[in-house]
Amino acid sequence: MQKIFECVPNFSEGRNQETIQAIRDAVKSINGSELINIHSDKDHNRSVFTIIGEEDALRESAFQSVKKAVELIDLNKHQGTHPRIGAADVVPFIPLRNASMEDAVSLARSTGKRIGEELQIPVFLYGEAAIIPFHRKLSNLRQGGFEKLRELVGTTPDYQPDFGPAYLGPAGACAVGARFFLIAFNIYLSTSDVGMAKKIAREIRESSGGLPKVQALGMLVNNLAQVSMNLTDYRITPIDTVYEAVEKSAYQKGITIDHSELVGCIPKAAIQGIDPDSIKLKDFSPDRILENHLP
Repeated sequence: MQKIFECVPNFSEGRNQETIQAIRDAVKSINGSELINIHSDKDHNRSVFTIIGEEDALRESAFQSVKKAVELIDLNKHQGTHPRIGAADVVPFIPLRNASMEDAVSLARSTGKRIGEELQIPVFLYGEAAIIPFHRKLSNLRQGGFEKLRELVGTTPDYQPDFGPAYLGPAGACAVGARFFLIAFNIYLSTSDVGMAKKIAREIRESSGGLPKVQALGMLVNNLAQVSMNLTDYRITPIDTVYEAVEKSAYQKGITIDHSELVGCIPKAAIQGIDPDSIKLKDFSPDRILENHLP
């Protein structure tokens, strides 16, 4: 049976349409992989691509997209609200059908090795693909962003790349990993007070004693305060549970939720039984469900 994976590369460009189109063309030039979604945001200055395919085609597709991003994106000129360490900031692989996490780890490591060696940028293996324990948590590498990592890369074993040179050029570094499905879920508040979003994010995220498997930051996006979240295991903390927690916290502060959004695609089980209107989810349609793109 054919092994199918998902790859969700994140690029540090959400404004220049020519650059986004060039990366898109690089992905679509590879037969056997399918680009099913692009989510770009000008405030985050970031684009999230969702690609599915079998192992060899997806490896090539991911490599070509990273190569194009490295050619076109200069982190010295990049400004955005989202933490980042590279032009091709993060490249995760997720087993989707007939594939195991071990398969995804092998795919991530082989792709990371090629990126580091051929493109000569530092590659850090993270998540399930991590070899160095410090690299397992992406937040460890992203703390302080591109600018801080440029100072730290290669200075200690924790900041030694798994592949590629131990220095950062204009394209920065690339984190390549394997993981379970991650739900990128953003809630916009009915205020431009980003301080409110930061307070709510602090209350609900796991690292501050909040909901398990929830990462959260407060940002200003489209002139609205946004609680930007990653749900790293929807089976433990589902989308509607997160929404209710944010809604309750916002109500206590005298504000309401304007709307919510999903970034990219999600597995069917993550949204099953949830009415999109009940969580004020905008622009949701069947093509956002991963399984709907499988043969």
